[in-house]
This record gives sequence, structure tokens and C-alpha cells, in this order.
Amino acid sequence: MPSPIYKILLPAEWAAFEATGSFAGSPLDQADGFVHLSTSEQVHRTATRFFADEPDLIVLSIDPEPFGESLKWETNNHGTFPHLYSHLPMTAVSKIRHVTDKADLLGLHD
Repeated sequence: MPSPIYKILLPAEWAAFEATGSFAGSPLDQADGFVHLSTSEQVHRTATRFFADEPDLIVLSIDPEPFGESLKWETNNHGTFPHLYSHLPMTAVSKIRHVTDKADLLGLHD
């Protein structure tokens, strides 16, 4: 299996994902037209940049293999990130973490 990629969710987003079994994206994801994901090296920086004021996060480990061409690696001013151009199904989630200390995301590996 290739290295997992990660999705950071707010607890309410996770609850909705659990209830439906599919995640269409956060408001930012939907505005940008894809689901923002991070590598293990990027997830801590993403959490501190976009979720600095959030005390509780859910971090999902995602198997990138089933997405094929729906998963694109795109470069912006902050690096090259995985972007998913489809819904994220629960079947792609391999691990769920409840994070209260963003430092726990440093050097994250499954």
C-alpha cells in the first residue's frame, strides 16, 4: 500500500461524514472544487495554518490508491499537495485520530 495521505476535519464534519459514509468537502474544499489533503510531512503545518483556533480535530488516514486520476498532486506557493476531485468515501479511511494537541501531528506516520 502506498503511504497514506491525511484529511483534517472538524468534529461536526466528521459526525456528518460518519452519518453519510461520504465526504463532499468542507466549505473551503467546496469553494476550491476539490478536497484538500496533506502528506505526513504537511499535515502539522496544515493544521496550524488553517485550524489554529480549533481545539479538537479529527485527522483521517486515507489510502490514496483507489482514487486513480481523481487524486491530483498540485503545486501552490506552499508546496505540492494531494487534491481529491471526488467525494471521499468512508471505505478509503484506514485510521481515525482525535487530535487535541497539534504537536501530535509532527512526524505523523501510520
